[in-house]
Amino acid sequence: MRQSVSTVRVLSYALLAVAVAAGTTGCFKRGAKGDYALAPEMRPLEVPPDLNVPAGAGGNQVPTLSAATKPAAPAAPAAAAAPAAGNSGFTIPGGKEEAFAKVGTALEGVDGVTIASRAQLLGSYDVAYEGSNFLVRVVAVDAGAYISAVDPRGLPATAEAPVKLIAALKAKLAQ
Repeated sequence: MRQSVSTVRVLSYALLAVAVAAGTTGCFKRGAKGDYALAPEMRPLEVPPDLNVPAGAGGNQVPTLSAATKPAAPAAPAAAAAPAAGNSGFTIPGGKEEAFAKVGTALEGVDGVTIASRAQLLGSYDVAYEGSNFLVRVVAVDAGAYISAVDPRGLPATAEAPVKLIAALKAKLAQ
């Protein structure tokens, strides 16, 4: 009888050990699910709701001049560009692609301008003029296409050379 009690006791301890082991490893098998189970580098980017605003929602639009603030200009033919006033840029009527081609032709006609590269999809020309390197950008706006000079930081180029080139482009495109 002594052997049967010890056999039962050993079997019950073994059964208890198996039950404990199965119960604890079952929790680890369930673990995190979905994106949280991935390594931090592999998880999708979470964008805060206030940064997920549509592009046309406000402060990043190019201002237009009212008729009262525009300087009087001689009448131009309907096909000619009618630029708006401004030092860092001007607006011409027409689409972005048409304006990009016109700006390229006008840049080639300005003495001292070297076009390093063109990016039609971005609407930009990388130019060198009078010792300065900057971008001439063409952007579609409601009134047509806005042509401006941008420095390497992405800010409006206000140095002497970019302002002079924008004035030359404005004069060439107004013809």
